[in-house]
Amino acid sequence: MSLSRMRPATSAESSAGRLGAVTTAEESLAETFTGHRAHLVGVAYRLTGSVADAEDAVQEAWLRLSGLSDQSREAIRDVRAWLTTVVGRICLDRLRSAAVRRERYVGQWLPEPLVTTGEDDPLDAVVRDDGVRMAALVVLDRLTPEQRVAFVLHDAFGLPFDEIAATLGVTPAAARQHASRGRRAVADAAPPPRVALEEQREVLARFTAALAAGDVRTVLGLLHPDVVLVGDGGGKARTAVNRIEGADRVARFLLGLRRKYGELLADSTPALVNGDLGLLYPQRGPLSARVSAFVVRDGRIAAMFDVVNPDKLGHVDFGG
Repeated sequence: MSLSRMRPATSAESSAGRLGAVTTAEESLAETFTGHRAHLVGVAYRLTGSVADAEDAVQEAWLRLSGLSDQSREAIRDVRAWLTTVVGRICLDRLRSAAVRRERYVGQWLPEPLVTTGEDDPLDAVVRDDGVRMAALVVLDRLTPEQRVAFVLHDAFGLPFDEIAATLGVTPAAARQHASRGRRAVADAAPPPRVALEEQREVLARFTAALAAGDVRTVLGLLHPDVVLVGDGGGKARTAVNRIEGADRVARFLLGLRRKYGELLADSTPALVNGDLGLLYPQRGPLSARVSAFVVRDGRIAAMFDVVNPDKLGHVDFGG
């Protein structure tokens, strides 16, 4: 299921199934939750980098809210903040579990790509934020679960440290320290600012044309000297196992793919991947389905992220 199509199984619907009736209070609660849903998706996705985990966290937050007694709901002063805190706590558990799984992961780990269709997409407001860019999420993945939750909830969403402390199970001072350490780590590795989509489109069009033609000089000229390519196949699909750094090495790798897969690499569709221009490649013969995201800097490609692990692409619509 795509995040853009996901919605809660509301208490109204649940009650209709059980009792055949929907109360005004249930409808009002469902409408309130729906009003906060895009925000919660943004919180959950930025915290976990996982579409599946974001879906589950938002649904679980709804179940917890709808499961409260009337008295408990009335005691909530700020529903949005309450839901954000609940989502943060759920995502913290997911992050801790993910940290254990990554110890056994094959190759590099990348976030699940969030592919949207533009301004009419319900998640457009989520991907518009620079903090949801693929490059930004890669930086967040370097933080501990506690640092990531404290930093994101405070710096991105403005939650006070006493609420973050309750989420982490620590003192407010410790929560503040987690956020500070996360902030320093992010500042040291922050990606370049997002450039306009028009510039991204022009650079990517020139780059893909040069790659298709095997034009080594142009390919090199369109790669930033410090370019990095990161692939994520999870041991289930073929891509670069290790990070590839530098224009020469990245160009050799890409041109090698061109020689191996030929015209199959030309069968791609431009798409918005985490708010930046990227490419979708459907499954074609020996070429695995993949989503490629890019970072453009100074008119050249500064980073490439190749997500090929099928477990991270189940929500992506590759078209016919």
